[in-house]
Amino acid sequence: MYQNSSLLQNIIDSIPLPIGVYVGDNLKIELANAAMIKTYGKGNDVIGKTYLDIVPEIEKQQILDQALGVLKTGIAFHAIGKKVDLVIEGMMKEHYFNYSFIPLFDNYGNVYGVVNTGTDVTDFQLAKEEVQNSNERLKMAIDSSGIGSYEIDLITKKIKTSGNFDAMCSIENEVTNEDLIAKLHPDDLPAREKAHQEAKTSGRISYEARIINNDNSARWTKIEGKILKDKDGNPKIIIGIIQDIHEQREFEEELKKQVASRTDEVTRSNNDLMQFAGAVSHDLREPLRKIKIFNNLLRNDIEGYVNEKSKKYLHKVSQSAQRMENIIEGILTYSTLDKTLQVIETVDLNEVIENIKIDLELVIREKDAILVTSDLPKIQGAPILINQLFYNLIQNALKFSKTNQPPRVIITNTIINRDAQDLVQITIKDNGIGLDAAFAEKIFTAFERLHSKDEYEGNGLGLALCRKIVKRHNGKITATGEKDNGAEFTVTLPLRQKMDTI
Repeated sequence: MYQNSSLLQNIIDSIPLPIGVYVGDNLKIELANAAMIKTYGKGNDVIGKTYLDIVPEIEKQQILDQALGVLKTGIAFHAIGKKVDLVIEGMMKEHYFNYSFIPLFDNYGNVYGVVNTGTDVTDFQLAKEEVQNSNERLKMAIDSSGIGSYEIDLITKKIKTSGNFDAMCSIENEVTNEDLIAKLHPDDLPAREKAHQEAKTSGRISYEARIINNDNSARWTKIEGKILKDKDGNPKIIIGIIQDIHEQREFEEELKKQVASRTDEVTRSNNDLMQFAGAVSHDLREPLRKIKIFNNLLRNDIEGYVNEKSKKYLHKVSQSAQRMENIIEGILTYSTLDKTLQVIETVDLNEVIENIKIDLELVIREKDAILVTSDLPKIQGAPILINQLFYNLIQNALKFSKTNQPPRVIITNTIINRDAQDLVQITIKDNGIGLDAAFAEKIFTAFERLHSKDEYEGNGLGLALCRKIVKRHNGKITATGEKDNGAEFTVTLPLRQKMDTI
């Protein structure tokens, strides 16, 4: 008998779960393994004492009554995640246990004792409560933000929705996926279909759609979702949110209308301004022509009778009239450039440069200028405009030269590919008075002059006209340079245009 009792004690001690055996009406502790003794937290001297003597704190927690109830009725008692306060090392501590009281029967079927087993699940229970609290906080945050949440079980087809989701979708009872799809505006179904197709690869759903309410009104919403998969990689659940963006979409639409309206107003204003400038410039041509003619006649008639001072005045009138004519011609060209469609043709840039050399022959000879050109490609464009573009740029390089140094203009090019399109990048570099980098963009503004009109002639429209021409050819023009150390203009143009006209 002693050996059997010792064997039983050894077996019980080897079990890591707390086990205790209580006998008699006072629940005397007959056996207790090391795990149970540790759970009591009252030291090792427990055998022979009563259950209540060792853990008196259980009396007010109904645990003693549960054990006595099993002893009386012979019916086992089980508790899951039960909160138990135990005094451990003199301090009351909160624990959670899964525990049982199981009756022990003698040979006559009478209950003579109780087996007490237990598992400390405190860490698990606290973690579970933390998850529950986090879920509650998340739910409160979502609800207060006005965002609705949903969960679709792809296996059972069951759908769980939050209160905000139900309110946005006018849902009162359980719904199916088909019911939800039916609430979408028909015009927005393709967006949903596309989002779900893309989600098969990305795992994420995102689209905007209008929800049709019970009163047939529609509100814009943004729907986001994520597909969760099982261990085999099969879609299992869709979780997501729905957000009311109706006011945002209305604001965007109103903003688009206002922008479009303002754009139309600006366009009309610009067109009116250009028409006015064109009309005024055209009307000024005739009186200006007469001023020049009569000034020349007057100068010829009185040339032998006036002093040098008067001749100087007549010369200034002639110069001002010529400058006025240049301005009028520039305004007419600038104002009419956008009005006329130009037919696209193949333009040999080498021929363009050679023709410009002939046009500027006198200036080149007068300034002893040197033009160095590379072999340029053929491009598609409007010949008149391309000629005007390079004429202005080369004339500029000759005009803004240094007084003590002959102009040297170098024209180089390279073929580049950008966004699957072949382009030519043409650089026109000079050794003139240069360009302050701060004004590299400003010089392309209409009527913008960086130098006095007494120093350098011009109407302030040359480079603005260049940018217009380049833009019409779907290209780009930029300028760089240093003051007193030359300027460099880079023109990038497509080799081929996408349209027959520009």
